Amino acid sequence: MKRLLICSGLVIAAATLVAQQPPQPSPTAKESVSIGGKAITIDYCSPRVNGREGKIFTKDGLIEQTHKSYPVWRAGANSATTLHSDTDLSIGDLNVPAGTYTLFVDISDPAQWTLIVSKATGEWGLNYDKTKDLGKVKMRMAKPPAMVEDLKYTLTDRGGNKGTLNLAWENVSATVSFQVH
Repeated sequence: MKRLLICSGLVIAAATLVAQQPPQPSPTAKESVSIGGKAITIDYCSPRVNGREGKIFTKDGLIEQTHKSYPVWRAGANSATTLHSDTDLSIGDLNVPAGTYTLFVDISDPAQWTLIVSKATGEWGLNYDKTKDLGKVKMRMAKPPAMVEDLKYTLTDRGGNKGTLNLAWENVSATVSFQVH
């Protein structure tokens, strides 16, 4: 009986501690789409603007101050943002074989970001090595209808084995088209 009471007490204490944990500043997130029966998934950590509107992507802004690889950004927070595809893709004019990759974004030109698909995987998000690039693709830039508090990736099926990848955060939306093979 004493052992049962001790075990129960430990379970209740552990549950209470877990419930009291504050929310992560950049929680993990996942975006997936199935096109032609093949899954495409992006795993990332979603930072928040958190009162820094207009101070994320500017010269001397958050990205420049906190990323040693600036103007290349890890396109998320914490661990590297990964793209996994069950099938070969064409992202813009870049051929991407089925597999897992890390995504980075070159934000040096605010009017024309460049998506970077890296063959390196499993690294912390700030470890960009250009020698590992599979390739780069220009993105279409837009301003979202409202400020985007939490970084958000969206994968959309456009029919005919085509889709779009969109990255939106703060006052920026960047999109690239892809095709499933």
